[in-house]
Amino acid sequence: MTDTIYKGIATSTGDGRAGGRARTNDGLLDITLAIPKEMGGPGGATNPEQLFAAGWASCLHLALKAVAAQQKTQLSDSAVIVEVGVEKTPEGGLGLNAALHVEVSGVEQGAADKLVEAAHAMCPYSNATRGNLPVSIDVTVA
Repeated sequence: MTDTIYKGIATSTGDGRAGGRARTNDGLLDITLAIPKEMGGPGGATNPEQLFAAGWASCLHLALKAVAAQQKTQLSDSAVIVEVGVEKTPEGGLGLNAALHVEVSGVEQGAADKLVEAAHAMCPYSNATRGNLPVSIDVTVA
């Protein structure tokens, strides 16, 4: 077992994703949650899938920058968009799927694809979800 470097700690109260609150132990994040309209809820507040997408996008983007720096590759610009979907499972439950869209400029398509592959191998969110949910990745060079 390895040593934990950092722990993000959050508490959900009230009705969880159905109008409850989520707050981090340091108080820097303190939000009301709502079920999206697409899932039969009222919408109007964030939801766990948006929070997961934001965390994964930020993490993968940093990994992309780190890999580019390690390989001494200069990117003119970059962005990572992550979509986290909720889907019905064959067993009648709910599962997640994800689509990772990476946009880069300043490199050729082949180099961009290799950078994103290495970033996906480095990112803790990618590693945690690998094999656990369907993930598609596309890389666009502008």
